[in-house]
Amino acid sequence: MNDAATFPAWQPAIPHNQSWTSALLRLGIVLALILLLFTGDVRDLVTIWWSSSTFNHCLLILPIIAWLVWQRLPELRSIAPTSWLPGLLAIAAGAIGWLLGEAAGVAVARHLGIVMILQGAVITLIGREASRGLAFPIGYALLMVPFGEALVPSLQTITAKICMVMLALTGVPAHIEGVFITIPNGWFEVAEACSGVKFLIAMLAYGVLVANVCFRSWTRRILFVAAALALPVLANGLRAWGTIYVAHLTSARSAVGFDHVVYGWFFFGFVIALLMGGSWRFFDRPVGSPWMGTLRSMPVQRCGWGLTVTAVLALPSAALLWSLIAGAGVAPISPRITLPSVAGWHRIGPSEPLWRPRFSGADRMLLGHYADSAGRPVELAIAVYAYQAEGRELVGYGQGAIAPESAWAWTDNQAPPPGGRAFRITGPGGVVRSVLAFYRVGDTLTGSETRVKIETLKVKLTGGPKCAVAILVSGLERTAAEAFLHELGPVDRLADRLCAG
Repeated sequence: MNDAATFPAWQPAIPHNQSWTSALLRLGIVLALILLLFTGDVRDLVTIWWSSSTFNHCLLILPIIAWLVWQRLPELRSIAPTSWLPGLLAIAAGAIGWLLGEAAGVAVARHLGIVMILQGAVITLIGREASRGLAFPIGYALLMVPFGEALVPSLQTITAKICMVMLALTGVPAHIEGVFITIPNGWFEVAEACSGVKFLIAMLAYGVLVANVCFRSWTRRILFVAAALALPVLANGLRAWGTIYVAHLTSARSAVGFDHVVYGWFFFGFVIALLMGGSWRFFDRPVGSPWMGTLRSMPVQRCGWGLTVTAVLALPSAALLWSLIAGAGVAPISPRITLPSVAGWHRIGPSEPLWRPRFSGADRMLLGHYADSAGRPVELAIAVYAYQAEGRELVGYGQGAIAPESAWAWTDNQAPPPGGRAFRITGPGGVVRSVLAFYRVGDTLTGSETRVKIETLKVKLTGGPKCAVAILVSGLERTAAEAFLHELGPVDRLADRLCAG
């Protein structure tokens, strides 16, 4: 059966150029209104793109999408745009995603939701066939979402392990403690900035683009993207090893200078050159080949645009309204909250090096220093939130036991206590502290940041006590922190008393 028998010849009543002009005008107005609805999140997105070196590449995504659409214009002109109601499903999914992210305080979910809403609006207002032809540019917009910072601890660990393997192969004696590596003439930290996350995320965007532009085979596309992700991780491990190896041969100061030369755009450019040089001969998209498959023009819709546009805008508006209603009714925190007295422990002054966790936006932040009869010091940190919102979240980037740009760094995780989390941090001079962390949200006591987000989501969407509490006990010895915790009593009851005032 041929195409003519299945899809009878049809001549649109409106010329394609004219119908595209009308459709793009409607689309532009709708997209602008959606951006206005989410002004705060859009502003946050642009701020992240501009100020975070990890996501500076996102500023190039929109120009790249414009170029990708421009390449497809000659083929796109052969069809007429029309509304396609199944595109509303993408808008609904984005609106729900944004609502869940707003309720749980997960910025990446909100940002992803907004992008999906915009993608759904495009699909709904230009039609099935046009969207099929523009599937890659539309999908590429997902890479405008800032994501990947959660990979930092894992990438730090991988980089440190690659370093240790290479140091062993090159005969350099080394000892590893979490993300800290010691050699006879130096002590090195695989810090967050050394994790390579910024290159990994940028290489994902680059690899996906090259896979579409230079390959037609899906097998080759997948292999290229996999190589684009694996190569920077391996190269970053080798770069870190090179820094330590230079320190072994010379001095730590020389190694820092070497690292500054190798790191940055030179390193990124070298990885790209290596990737492209190794895959060039496997490119299989001929120059000048069509970008889109065969498209079938659908009848131009003369009526119903008002209803379609209303539906496109109603879904995200409903998510915003629900969020406003669910966020109402916050009880204030009592100003009488004080640090507890703990049997067998007395208050002391702060000791060096000073450790202070960060909980931005907390309604109450308390930090107490205690010691037992044997003189073992322990710190108790308490953060109380009447409610959680953007900029005042119990967990998130920069929140918790380690403040950004502080002298302390995560070292490794330990066996968790019941209802909590345990890990070690290292500070100035190699001082190591054990931290026992507990979070209370609603009726749940947990040490899991993921569980905190889930419980925050439930409380915000279904109602319930919005007060949230973080309780951290830290000591130079874990046994001291555990002994203090035992005398402190049930953490959940302490948190509930703090919320009740």
